Amino acid sequence: MIKKCLFPAAGYGTRFLPATKSMPKEMMPIVNKPLIEFGVDEALEAGMSDICIVTGRGKHSLMDHFDINYELEHQISGTVKEKKLKDIRLIMDKASFTFIRQREMKGLGHAILTGEKLIGDEAFAVVLADDLCVKDGAEQGVLSQMVALYDKYKCSIVAVESVPENETHKYGIVQGTRIDDNLYRVENMVEKPEPGTAPSNMAIIGRYILTPDIFEILKNTQPGKAGEIQITDALLEQAKKGRVLAYKFKGKRFDCGSIPGFIEATNYVYENVYQE
Repeated sequence: MIKKCLFPAAGYGTRFLPATKSMPKEMMPIVNKPLIEFGVDEALEAGMSDICIVTGRGKHSLMDHFDINYELEHQISGTVKEKKLKDIRLIMDKASFTFIRQREMKGLGHAILTGEKLIGDEAFAVVLADDLCVKDGAEQGVLSQMVALYDKYKCSIVAVESVPENETHKYGIVQGTRIDDNLYRVENMVEKPEPGTAPSNMAIIGRYILTPDIFEILKNTQPGKAGEIQITDALLEQAKKGRVLAYKFKGKRFDCGSIPGFIEATNYVYENVYQE
């Protein structure tokens, strides 16, 4: 069983300035629920109760959100407003939270490597909270689907979706051989390829299951574009040994790292998920 889920949450969220000047982008609400809480819900559904969060400067509200607010709870105790805390209280009862600070912003690979002390020597999941995934008719969330695949194949897995060719330069792109329905053995991975050079249109989104040897690979991965350590470069080393799968998941994903995606997600959740 995979018990630990890592949330890299140290980025600045500059696309949402000035809102993110003092508020983590992971705490931006989709209607009345922070982005990161959706991700934690997905992890808990998949059986992951150890939530490990990589934070940075100015991210104290992430820790506060998953803790008791005595003053607030005292003020609304016994009122109709108290029920609004039901979901977060359930999360706090079910999950444990550990935090570590990423001192320098050196890319997603570096953020994952920073979390090594929280993970240890075991397979784990990674969730990027600004990729909001909803079931949209699927029976299980994306992480639950990926855990079932890990139980069968025991290797690293990345979630992918098809994107328009004119958007491939925004993503890590994978190329591979189909081995089952919606499942591919990865043979090549390119981080944000130049327009017109992508090997496919299968884009990696913010859901991963990684085997623990990824940490040693990351330690020996040279910085790539913008001096960042890319997780795709490390995964490519695993893929050379046939140990990475790409999975086209069931469900719907919103890019909440962009303003259009954030608005689309808010409208969807309000119309299909939100309850008073």
